[in-house]
Amino acid sequence: MLRYILTRVLSTIPVMMVVAIFVFLMLRLAPGDPAAVIAGDYATAEDVIRIREKLGLNASIPVQFLKWVGTLMQGDLGTSIFTNLPVTTLIGQRIEPTLMLGLTTIVFAVLVAVPLGTLAAWKSGSLIDRFVMLFSVGGFSVPVFVLGYILIYILAMQLKWLPVQGYKNIYDFGVLAFLRHIALPTMTLSVIFIALIARMTRASVMEVLQEDYIRTARAKGQSEFKILTRHALRNAAVPIVTVIGIGIALLIGGVVVTESVYNIPGLGRLVLDAVLARDYPIIQGLILFFSFVYVLINLVIDLSYIVLDPRIRY
Repeated sequence: MLRYILTRVLSTIPVMMVVAIFVFLMLRLAPGDPAAVIAGDYATAEDVIRIREKLGLNASIPVQFLKWVGTLMQGDLGTSIFTNLPVTTLIGQRIEPTLMLGLTTIVFAVLVAVPLGTLAAWKSGSLIDRFVMLFSVGGFSVPVFVLGYILIYILAMQLKWLPVQGYKNIYDFGVLAFLRHIALPTMTLSVIFIALIARMTRASVMEVLQEDYIRTARAKGQSEFKILTRHALRNAAVPIVTVIGIGIALLIGGVVVTESVYNIPGLGRLVLDAVLARDYPIIQGLILFFSFVYVLINLVIDLSYIVLDPRIRY
């Protein structure tokens, strides 16, 4: 078991190295001069030279990469060109809204999707099953920003149940204010997540329900609820947990759009502002940060297989 854990932990190192190389080359080898783009159309040649020196673009590509990796090893993601603040500081200032939005989305999606998918598998071929499949297809088809504006129009503008935009943290404004402001973004971001998890749950539980031990449990007179929760879901947990990890990528991408629609001052909004301002240190720092979070979450999910299926340790 310890060997398996160490192997999985060490396997994340080359993944992050490949991501770091990709992020570095993506900005350095892209067409055009980053310094000229940052300086703007009305900048002088001296302004461009000054920005190139500040970014260290005068050195060769290998030298730039080694210097950049050296700063990364020290925990330095660079400094914003326009705010002159460290990227780590900016991430620290914006991470709380994004973290809370991500947590509420995952919790809400799992609590809705797993029972929904299980019910669809149990009632396979019924109207309930067809409704779940229709919802899953629709969840993947409707863009996040379209769904966001629809929910804003119905729940915020027409019914006036929830605020349109903004974010209130728990510490300063209380739980009720936090829930009121996070509800719409959570529902918007969780739809595609629910669709993904519900479909995988349905497929996995349907497969397990065909096993011999399920028929044995029914022959012994166990209730359907006990069969579904104790036997079916437990043995179908590995693919469900796997797709939850895969869905984190959709979640990270959806955060950028959702935070922009609802004016949430999180990392997604920081990404958009950095792209519009062409602040390359923030862009590459956030790409690395999101990649690290994604790899870390998938590592945790891989390690959870040991608990869900003890055979994996061998």
